[in-house]
Amino acid sequence: MEKKTQKTQPVAQEQSKILSKPRIFFGLLFIVFAGILTISFISYLINWKSDQSQAGALLDKTIKSSNIFGKMGQWLGKIFIYESIGIAAFIVAFLFVVFGTMILKKKIFKPWMTFGHSLFFICWLPIFFGAVTKGQSVLCGVYGYQIMDTMVSMIGSVGLWVVLAVSILLYFILEFNLRPSSIKNKLDTLNENTIGRVKAMMPNSDEDFEADQELAVEEEIRPEQKITVQEVVPTPKKTEIIPEITIEEPKLDPIITPNQTSFNEEKEVKIDFSTPVNLPVDAPVSLPKTTPQDAFDLKVNPTTSVDDISFKVEVAPVIDIVDDADKQSQDLVDKHGLYDHRLDLAKFQMPPIDLLKDYGNEEISINKDELEENKNKIVGLLKNFNVGIAEIKATIGPTVTLYEIVPEAGIRVASIKKLQDDIALNLSALGIRIIAPMPGKGTIGIEVPRKNPTMVSMRSVIASQKFQNTDMDLPVVFGKTISNEVFMADLSKMPHLLMAGATGQGKSVGINAILTSLLYKKHPSELKFVMVDPKKVELSLYSKIERHYLAKLPDSDDAIITDTNKVINTLNSLCIEMDQRYDLLKNAFCKNLKEYNKKFSERKLNPENGHRYLPYIVLVVDEFADLIMTAGKEVELPIARLAQLARAVGIHLIVATQRPSVNVITGMIKANFPARAAFRVISSVDSRTILDSTGADQLIGKGDMLYFNGNEILRLQCAFVDTPEVEKLAEFIGEQKGYASAFMLPEFVSEDGSSSVAAFDPNEKDVLFEEAARIIVSTQQGSTSMLQRQLKLGYNRAGRIMDQLEASGLVGGFNGAKAREVLISDLHSLEQFLEDLRN
Repeated sequence: MEKKTQKTQPVAQEQSKILSKPRIFFGLLFIVFAGILTISFISYLINWKSDQSQAGALLDKTIKSSNIFGKMGQWLGKIFIYESIGIAAFIVAFLFVVFGTMILKKKIFKPWMTFGHSLFFICWLPIFFGAVTKGQSVLCGVYGYQIMDTMVSMIGSVGLWVVLAVSILLYFILEFNLRPSSIKNKLDTLNENTIGRVKAMMPNSDEDFEADQELAVEEEIRPEQKITVQEVVPTPKKTEIIPEITIEEPKLDPIITPNQTSFNEEKEVKIDFSTPVNLPVDAPVSLPKTTPQDAFDLKVNPTTSVDDISFKVEVAPVIDIVDDADKQSQDLVDKHGLYDHRLDLAKFQMPPIDLLKDYGNEEISINKDELEENKNKIVGLLKNFNVGIAEIKATIGPTVTLYEIVPEAGIRVASIKKLQDDIALNLSALGIRIIAPMPGKGTIGIEVPRKNPTMVSMRSVIASQKFQNTDMDLPVVFGKTISNEVFMADLSKMPHLLMAGATGQGKSVGINAILTSLLYKKHPSELKFVMVDPKKVELSLYSKIERHYLAKLPDSDDAIITDTNKVINTLNSLCIEMDQRYDLLKNAFCKNLKEYNKKFSERKLNPENGHRYLPYIVLVVDEFADLIMTAGKEVELPIARLAQLARAVGIHLIVATQRPSVNVITGMIKANFPARAAFRVISSVDSRTILDSTGADQLIGKGDMLYFNGNEILRLQCAFVDTPEVEKLAEFIGEQKGYASAFMLPEFVSEDGSSSVAAFDPNEKDVLFEEAARIIVSTQQGSTSMLQRQLKLGYNRAGRIMDQLEASGLVGGFNGAKAREVLISDLHSLEQFLEDLRN
C-alpha cells in the first residue's frame, strides 16, 4: 500500500505542474489586459474629443489616433466609456485583475464581496456623474445619461438626488454595519476602555488597562510571528494538535509568564515555536473580546495609545467635470442673452386674423320640430323591432346631431347595429352612423345629419381662445366636434397624419386648413415645409412663401415638387437630413428636437462643432397614389423609413390620397401612421383600409370627416378655408422680408446621376473608398447593389461611393440596368492608381 502511494505521488505532482502552466498563462493574460484597458481609458479621456469621429475607422491606415494604444485603444475607450458606462469602465479593468488573481489562486481579494461592490459602483457611478454633470460629460456614458434622463422625467431632479442619497446611505449601512445596536455597542466599549485607561494612569493604581496589556503582548509577539510556522514546527504526532496562528490578526490569548504580574513591567516574553504544544483534543481556545475598532487601532500603531492617535475625516469635494463648460455657456448667456433664432427675420409679422373671411353668425340653431320628429321615428322603429329604450338624449353639432340611447336591460347591442339601414330608411337621411357602444359611456350613439348644417369657418377656429393660448409645438386645428367644440391636435405628437377621401369631399380643404393653422402659429425660423404636388395645382398657392417656409434641393428650381424623379431625390434627401440630425442629437446627448433646440438656445452647443438651430420639417404629399403608381418601391421605402424614425428629429409627414386601397396604403405605411383622417369614401372596404373600421362610407361629404388617433374615432366638421383666403395669407407672408433662398436640404445623388456630381476630391473621399475600389476591380462589376451587400451599407452611402469611383476614373458612367464598366483590369494597376491619388 505504501509503495502504491509513493508511485502515485510523483504522477500527481507532474499533473499539477502541467495544469499550472495554462493557469499561470491565462491569469497573467487577464492582468495584462486589465493594464491595457486602464491605459487605453486614461488616454481616451485625455484625447476623446479630437479622436471621436475616427473611433470606428480601424482599417483606414491614413487616419491616426492620439491614443497610446492607437485606434484599438480609442475603440475600446469609445465602447466602454462613451457608449456604455462612463468612468465606471475602470471597474471593469479592475475585475479583470480579480479574475487573473483567482486563476493564479492568489487570495488577494474576496471574490463575492469584490463582485458585489463592483456591481454597485458600475450601476450607480454613471448615474451619479450623469446627475452631477446633467448629462453633459463623457464620464457618465450613454448608460448613465439615459438612466438619469429617464429618472428625471419620472421623478424630477430632486427625486433623483434623493434616490442617489438613499442608495449611498444603504451602501454604507450594509458595508460598515451601521445599525443602531452595533453603534451603541461600539460606544459602550469605547467608554469602558477610556475609563479603564484613566484609572490605570492614576498614581498608586494597581489596575492594568486591558487594551494596554494587549498592546504590550502584541508588540512583543509580533517579531516572533515573522517566522514561517511550517519550517520550524516539526510534523506533529497523532496526539498533538497545533493551533493555527494568523499572522495579520492574531486571535490567540496573550501568553503570560508565571512571574509576570503586570504588563507595564518591562519583562521579556518569548514564544518558542520549535517546541511542540501538547493540548487535549477538546481543549478550548479562548479568543480576545475586541471590537473591530480596537483591532483597527492595534493594527495602525501598537505602541501608541488610542487617545494619542489623531484621527481626521475628510470628505472629498464633488468635482463638477462640466463646470467650465456650464460656466462658459452661462457667461455667454449673461453677455449676449439666450440665442434667438428669430433674429434673422426679427421684423417678421405673424399674419392677422383679418386675412380670413368672416362668414357671419356661425351659432347653431336648434330646430325643436326636427329633433322631436327624429326622436319619434327612432323610438318607433326600435319598438317595432322589440328594442326597448330607457332614455334618449340629443347633442346638436354643426353638421350632425348625435342621439344617445340607453337600451333596456336584456337588449343586445348587436341587434341595434343591424338596424342601421332601417333607421336610415325611416329617417330619409344620408349618412346614418351607429356607434355601439359609445367609448367611455354606457350608451349607443346614432348620428343623424342635420337638414340645415352650419358652416365652420377657418376664421372662427383660429380666433378661438383654445387655439390662441395653446402651448402645442405644432398645433393643427381641424374644425369642430359634434358638441361644437374646437378640435385641435399636436402634429409633433401624432407624429404623422394619413388622410384619405374621394374627389370633392374636402380633402384638399383639409390640407389647407392644416397648413393655415401652422402658418398662423409658427415663425419661419421654426418651421419648414416640403411640398409634393403631383397634381401641380393644389399646392401652387404656397410658392409665394418659398423664401420663408419652404425647403428644397440645392439644384431644384421650384420649391413645390411636381416631377416624380425629383420626389424620389427629395425623399432620400430628407432621409439624409434625418441621419444628420440624429448625429447632432447623439453628440449633444439629447433625445428629441425640443431638448436639442433648448440646449442650443442656452448656448451649451458650439456652432463650430456643426451644431445649429433645427427647425421642424413637415412633408406634405397631396396625392400619394399617383407616386406609388409611377415610382412604386422607390417612394414607399423612404416614406416608411421617415415614418419610422423621423419623429424624434422633428420631421413629420402629412400624406393624402384619393384612393385608400391596399396597394397604395400598404401595411408598412399604415403601421407608422397612427393618426388618420378620413373624409367620405365610396365603399366600406376603403373605410376599413384607412380606419380599420367602417363609417367613412356613411359620411355626407363637404368636410364631414372621421379622425382616428389610435384610440377612438371622432366625427368632426372640417374648417372651411377658401382659395382666396389662402392667396391673401401667402401674399401677406411673401411680401415681407425673407431669407436669401429656401431652406436647403442635403444634396442627394441618385444612381442615374440626375443630380449634379462635383469633381473628385481625394481629401473628401469616403473611408471605404479604397476597399470598394478593390471589390469592384476584383469582381470586374461596377454595381451599387454589390457594394451594399459586400460592405453592408445603405443605398445612399453606396451610391455616393460609386459616384466617387466614377469621378476618380475607376468606373464608367451610368448604363441603365447594366452594371457600370470597370476601367482598371487588375489589382496591381489599382494599387498604383490609389497611390497616385494619395500623392
